[in-house]
Amino acid sequence: MMKKTVIRGTGKAIPSRLVTNNDLTKMMDTSDEWIQQRTGIKQRYWVPEGEIMGASDLGLEASHKALEKAGWKPEDIDFIIFATLSPDIFFPGSGCLLQTKLGLKSTPALDIRQQCTGFLYSLATADAYIKSGLANKILIVGAEVHSSGLDKTTRGRDVAVLFGDGAGAVCVEGVDTDENIGVLASVLHADGKGADALMTELPASRLPDRMALGLEGDEIARYYPVMNGQSVFKTAVRKLPEVTREIFAKTGMTIDDIDLIFPHQANLRINQAYQQFMKIDEAKIFNNIQKYGNTTAASIPIALDEALEQNLIGKQGDTIMFIGFGAGFTWGSVIYRF
Repeated sequence: MMKKTVIRGTGKAIPSRLVTNNDLTKMMDTSDEWIQQRTGIKQRYWVPEGEIMGASDLGLEASHKALEKAGWKPEDIDFIIFATLSPDIFFPGSGCLLQTKLGLKSTPALDIRQQCTGFLYSLATADAYIKSGLANKILIVGAEVHSSGLDKTTRGRDVAVLFGDGAGAVCVEGVDTDENIGVLASVLHADGKGADALMTELPASRLPDRMALGLEGDEIARYYPVMNGQSVFKTAVRKLPEVTREIFAKTGMTIDDIDLIFPHQANLRINQAYQQFMKIDEAKIFNNIQKYGNTTAASIPIALDEALEQNLIGKQGDTIMFIGFGAGFTWGSVIYRF
């Protein structure tokens, strides 16, 4: 028998502040039509104005829900993997902050900074830890608080309209079985040449003065995310089909073997371009960016939790594929069978 990595429970946490596209028109020169046409996003959720709430706080709420569904207590967790690009503080990592909020004393915690592919890297890492015997019950969390770090002026609108806050959590466990279930395969890639196409430059440890003082005008923009949207879009719609073919070659599977695909929710137009290029039935692609915007490391686990709640998947034999592309550039795919 072989050790397989199976999902025991999922959970999500969405902050209470609903921000519609029309709400954004009061902050910047934009329109509901402009945003929907380019991104497919209708609304997103941000943490309440003035409230102190970090990625680990949203992660805690999602974790409690996932633990309840898994039938685990916090002390059952062998290892915590926390994916985020928006940690509560510069350091230490949000995984350690979540660990103590769960009431744990020495459970190891690892932060993964792979942005939009954070959940893919986390699931592949958890699978490796389980198969190597280093851990057996792992809590994976993807959580983001983007809203406090966005340029909510017309200057920053191309990025600000995209992002939402949220968290998703997944409990995974190693089981000994001959069944072809759990994580079947994973493929991960990175190419740092595209790093400056989607990044937040400051604060930066590579500079003599990490925090520049007295900045004005466009200099302040260096503290906000910037994106070359055309470059990101073009590369994503090239890399997503490539990595799909790669993981199918690795597993001997085809699109007919997949019941539902969970693409990272970066832009509905990217996901639609991928679906059309690969000639995939629209019903096989799960999209919820319309409601939540881009929640980065949280987007795939939030989508997974929603699909399970809607009973779209979860039956024995159901086979799903996670796929994503994001800053780094990083991209990858994981195939999972219930």
